[in-house]
Amino acid sequence: MPKNNQPITIVIFGATGDLTQRKLMPGLFSLFCKGLLPDRFAVVGLARTDWSSVVFREQMLAGLKKLAPDLADDDRWSDFAPNLHYMLGDATRPEDYETLRTLLAKVEKGAANRLFYLSTAPRFFAPIVTHLGEAGLVTETADTWRRVVIEKPFGHDLASAQALNEVVHATLNEHQIYRIDHYLAKETVQNLLVFRFANTMFEPIWNRNYIDHVQITVAETVDVGDRTGYYDRSGVLRDMFQNHLMQLLALVAMEPPAAFDADSIRDEKVKTMRAVRSLTPPEVAARTVRAQYEGYRDTEGVAASSRTPTYAALELYIDNWRWRGVPFYLRSGKALPQKASEIIVQFKQPPHMMFPIPDDEPIPANYLALCLQPHEGFHQRIELKEPGQAIKLRSIDMDFHYEDLFQPNSVPEAYETLLRNALEGDPTLFTRGDGIEAAWRVIDTVLEVWQNEDAPPLASYVPGSWGPAEADKLLGRNGRRWRHGCVDK
Repeated sequence: MPKNNQPITIVIFGATGDLTQRKLMPGLFSLFCKGLLPDRFAVVGLARTDWSSVVFREQMLAGLKKLAPDLADDDRWSDFAPNLHYMLGDATRPEDYETLRTLLAKVEKGAANRLFYLSTAPRFFAPIVTHLGEAGLVTETADTWRRVVIEKPFGHDLASAQALNEVVHATLNEHQIYRIDHYLAKETVQNLLVFRFANTMFEPIWNRNYIDHVQITVAETVDVGDRTGYYDRSGVLRDMFQNHLMQLLALVAMEPPAAFDADSIRDEKVKTMRAVRSLTPPEVAARTVRAQYEGYRDTEGVAASSRTPTYAALELYIDNWRWRGVPFYLRSGKALPQKASEIIVQFKQPPHMMFPIPDDEPIPANYLALCLQPHEGFHQRIELKEPGQAIKLRSIDMDFHYEDLFQPNSVPEAYETLLRNALEGDPTLFTRGDGIEAAWRVIDTVLEVWQNEDAPPLASYVPGSWGPAEADKLLGRNGRRWRHGCVDK
């Protein structure tokens, strides 16, 4: 898509934070190097740290050298850096928004589009949007747009998400709001729609008649680290399931949209999440696992009696025509052996065994593995006969990796993709308000039970393992097992 050459200003609240250095600035600089920013653009950082614009530029370059050295070596930084500006300000002070207005007028020197990025703690989302509205900074004109990107988490539960939506909608129209989930910008996640709907061989079998179950795994090797202040209040369900895993479930299970546009795709995702069956208290006890890695309570900032789960596994069902009776197993945890995000679509066993093979050597079922990270790509497990007269089968993979087929660094980083889409006004990869609430409705039913006497016991697991034995039993009671279709490739 050719760039739009209208002037743009990107305002980053919380600009001295880790996210700006790790993701936002590398993403913006990469867009600049690719010629995808307009000729006139500005980046204005705002935070409470006492920096100048010169220091801001120096810190951003230092971050590039440390975290994106290939980009830092690009000699175009000297052309990019003068467009970076900094303002010392407090996002909770209404008077600082008047100072911001003055700075924007000085920087823009005329009409310009504006993207406000809320890279702050969630408690600041509502006041920032409210103050932007009161200062008239997000009022659109016939010739200019105003958009606001809101980081996760969007709410702490359903009630708080609804309250935040109400506050945000009091100032902004839905088309101005970009609720971010960086998982949706991963190349394999986007390719999932093409994979499903551009290949006629898969759509006829993408249903309860041929699929036995679906597994969605997001595994992290890191422990809670220095995030105890946030994590011990949130836990793994709020941190990973409500956003990342529920969004992946919706993309795997959604019906074909009428068109490839934001509204059509997001309509189908919301329909799917609304069809996810709410778990009753007995079902929560039987179909969910919560666990905490050994040593978590010894972490500084964690209470000795903390029952915050660092691992969870859920068995969910989608009550619609396509998926009735097909279990979706979702799991995520910290301190696991490998960093991996993958979707396993497990097909059913062949209905009749005609081959003369021993009864204790059943033909493995086919499965499809969608590898989101690392080594983005696809694996399809099929059965073939080994050479020779006897019927001896072997499981093999047909696979594809972006790194093998395309040039190195040809796959854009997720935040670069999301920044470009927000600047171009494409909300396809961002979550709509009703989608946020639909996901929270599912997770809230589990959270409510986990907080009372009907909760399943809090299991434990050894750091570096794949989680508690209870998670294996969750699948094992139906003769299933967790697969690692991507991590060992």
